[in-house]
Amino acid sequence: QVQLVESGGGLVQAGGSLRLSCAASGRTFSSYAMGWFRQAPGKEREFVGSISSSGGVTYYADSVKGRFTISRDNAKNMVYLQMNSLKAEDTAVYYCAGYSGRVATMIHRPNYWGQGTQVTVSS
Repeated sequence: QVQLVESGGGLVQAGGSLRLSCAASGRTFSSYAMGWFRQAPGKEREFVGSISSSGGVTYYADSVKGRFTISRDNAKNMVYLQMNSLKAEDTAVYYCAGYSGRVATMIHRPNYWGQGTQVTVSS
C-alpha cells in the first residue's frame, strides 16, 4: 500500500508560480512512476503529467506543457510539481498519484491517490 500526502497549494495571481509537493510512504518509492492530476469544479479529473520511477522520463498534458515541470527525489520519497505562468484555468484541486509500473502515460490509471490540495489562480 502507498500513502500520498500533497502540500503547497494556495492562492496565487495569474502569471505567478507555485510548487506542489507530495510525500510518499509504504512502498519502495524508486520502484514506481508518479503523476499529477487535477479536477476543476464541475469537470472531470484530468491528467497533468507523470514521471518515471527513475525520473528520467516525463509526460505532460498539452495544456501545461512548457509551464509545468514534474520532478522527484527518490532519496526523500518526494515528487514535485513546479507550476509557472499560472492561468485562471489552472484553478483546481491537484492530486498526487502513484502507479504500479515504472513508467506511466496519460492512458494509464493510477493505483494510489493523495487527498488533494487546492490551487486557486486569481485573474
